[in-house]
This record gives sequence, C-alpha cells and structure tokens, in this order.
Amino acid sequence: MTEVRAIELHLVGLPLLRPFRTSFGVDTEKVCFLIRLETREAVGWSECVTGTEPDFSEEWNESARLVIRDFLAPALFRAGDIVVDDLERVFSFVRGHPMAKAALINAFLDAELRARGDSLAAYLGADKDRVACGVSVGIAASTGNLLEQVAGHLAEGYQRIKLKIEPGTDVERVRAVREAHPDILLSVDANAAYGPDDVETFRSLDDYRLLMVEQPLHHDDLLEHAKLQRQIRSDICLDESIRSAADAGAAIELGACRIVNIKQGRVGGMLEAKRVHDVCRGLGVPVWCGGMLETGIGRAANLALAAMPGFTLPGDTSASSRYFAEDLTEPHVLAPDGTMAVPAGIGIGVEPRPDRLAACALGVERLEKE
Repeated sequence: MTEVRAIELHLVGLPLLRPFRTSFGVDTEKVCFLIRLETREAVGWSECVTGTEPDFSEEWNESARLVIRDFLAPALFRAGDIVVDDLERVFSFVRGHPMAKAALINAFLDAELRARGDSLAAYLGADKDRVACGVSVGIAASTGNLLEQVAGHLAEGYQRIKLKIEPGTDVERVRAVREAHPDILLSVDANAAYGPDDVETFRSLDDYRLLMVEQPLHHDDLLEHAKLQRQIRSDICLDESIRSAADAGAAIELGACRIVNIKQGRVGGMLEAKRVHDVCRGLGVPVWCGGMLETGIGRAANLALAAMPGFTLPGDTSASSRYFAEDLTEPHVLAPDGTMAVPAGIGIGVEPRPDRLAACALGVERLEKE
C-alpha cells in the first residue's frame, strides 16, 4: 500500500506528420495531457486520451483537467494508503468521466508496478512479447490517393488495413482497395456515421470479404446493431458502444457484435480493459486494441494490453513514425513482419525524454497532498 503525494498534469503539443480530421475541423498537432504521479516509493506516468474537442467522447482535455483537479485528485490525496484495486471505489462518487479516471488509475498502476519491479505486460497476463499491428487510413482526397496510402502502409509491413468510411465515400473505395489487394486483411470503420436505413450499403460491402465493419451505427444503440448484424454477413465490431465489461457482455448476448475493439481510456483504464478482455474471451469473442493517436506513453500501455491472450486480431497501434517526426519517448518501431515489441521494462516500460517533454511543453499544473 502507498499514498499519492503529488500529481502533475503536463499539457503537451506534438506536430502531426499528417493532418487529422475531426468533427470540428482538422488538427495539425496532437495536444494532450500526460500525468506524472508521485507516491512514497515511485513515480508513474500515463497519458490522458481525451482530445481538444468533445467529438469521439463527451470528454475533452479541459473537462479532464477540471475533473482531475477539482474532484479526482483531492479524493486520491484523502484516500491515504491504498493499492490500485482501491481506485475505482475512491473515484466512484464521480459519475462518468472514464478517460479522466483512466489517466489517474493508469499512472498509479505504473507507479505501483515500478515500486514492485514488475512490468505492465506481466501484470496483465500477457503471453506475447510482440504484437501484430494494423493501420487506420482516414478519408482520402481521392480514390487514387487512398490506393497510394494503402500501398505504402502494406510496404511498411502493416498486417491489416482499416479504411475510414462515411456515406458517399464507402463502397466504391472499398471495392478499389480490395481489387488492388485481393488477399489483405481489410476492415472499415464508420465511426457511427450511418443509420438503420443504410443496410443496403453494408450488404454491398459484404462482397469485399471484410474482416469487420466497425461501429456502423450510433454508440448508444445496441438493439439496431443487433438488427443490422442479422442482416449482413460481415462481422460487426463495436468500439464507442463498449464502455465497460457489462456493455461488452450485453452487446455479445444481444448479438450486436462479433468482435470488440478495446480502448483502455474509453472504458476507464487498464483494470476495466482487462475485465472487458476477460468477458470477451470467456464468450469466445475476439478483441483488438484500438488507438487514440497516442504519444509514446499511451502507445506503450496499448502494446502491453494488446499482448494479452484474447487479442487475436491486429490492432491500431501503429509506429511512432506514422504520426510524429519525433515522439516524446524513444520511438515504437514497426518490424518488417508487421509486429511491434512490447516494452519489457518495469511499469509501462518507457518514460518521456526530458528534452522532448521540455520541447513540447504547453503548460504544467502541479497538485500536492496538503
């Protein structure tokens, strides 16, 4: 058991190699919070996966900062001597805000594991030291541009290509990629852009042997996903709909999906992510690790998660060089066979490089136990 003595919220900004389209415009910089958490015995790090706007989730950077500063951190300081398994109880008085909670839970877990000399991968029960990696390709300017991007990623070694789709930019582009690459693992991600009346679009996509159709409908609607799954051959994968192990169990029982994407920040941190994995594995449903455009800190945690035995499909944990000219940590590198090494050090196995942290710093807020 230990007590938390201080928490630092480091706001950082890293220029992106490629602009990233959001519901609010186009981002040219990755802006996020890193959490540095001090206990009596060690220091832990984590990355808050919120973005600059409430698009993927109702949480965003400023909301996470405020709920951590005004509610979660004070509760953590008041809790005294605790272990990581106590944190969900300590935070239970705050409804929702899973990404903010995940940032503190993961940082505390990192510190606890560093104090014990254990790795996150070992703690989670990982059975791999390398994980298979896929890549997510955004809506391209043209079909030709999309084909160029896909060819480039396949040449780099990525084992699965995921295409973002939306109404009007879907069947024709999927057809073009499948015709150019008949044998690749190919999936699509709709980011909830479609409605129940779009079933014919998904029936058309059935012709292209997709690994999965990710989050086609609204994130709150398991019933309509179950109806759609009965009407198409492709496996539906749920992402935004899965916020807990209970959600995963309900979705699977309803027949709303046959695959689950686990994003640890979305479900409230590593403890709940492990429970989601365990539920899915127990029900025979494959899972994979989704990405939130993380820096090297978040990417290291994802690699440990993706090394668990139920993660049988290539995830979205792309190489650091896909997004950044220079990461905050030593880069995560894709091998020619399309795999990436799971960090072997204690805790998450990486730390921010002081020079990079200083170069990317946009501000720091320190909270201390009184």
